[in-house]
Amino acid sequence: MTSTTSENGKAIARRFTEDLWDKGMLSVADEIIAPDFIDHDPVSGQRSGLEGYKEMVGAFRAAFPDLRVRNEDVIAEGDKVVARWTARGTHDGVLMNIPPTGKQVTLKGIDVLRIEGGKIVERWGEFDAVGMLHQLGVIGQ
Repeated sequence: MTSTTSENGKAIARRFTEDLWDKGMLSVADEIIAPDFIDHDPVSGQRSGLEGYKEMVGAFRAAFPDLRVRNEDVIAEGDKVVARWTARGTHDGVLMNIPPTGKQVTLKGIDVLRIEGGKIVERWGEFDAVGMLHQLGVIGQ
């Protein structure tokens, strides 16, 4: 992979975080994610493919309407891009059957994105779900 291709991959990863997640521009998903996209780490109840991913992003943004997501690092090698991010938001909507708590949370996570033909075709991701549940007061400290 040339540095230009690596830079293109980084640009796609930035749009994934900044436009899709931070700004909630769901239409961006159609531009940067392949229709047959595979999410190797879906959240509970998430449907497969691009449409399932868009629904999940929409559900998180509805639960945290003031959600802010920032990349801390974006690293590319070969056909993969790794983005380490931090998200902050106020839980003002239902999330996975958890009623709104009004609490602010800070989440940290990492996404590994495989890019082919200018689109994300696979995602592996981890975020501190237990930490989020602690911050929401759903589980004990």
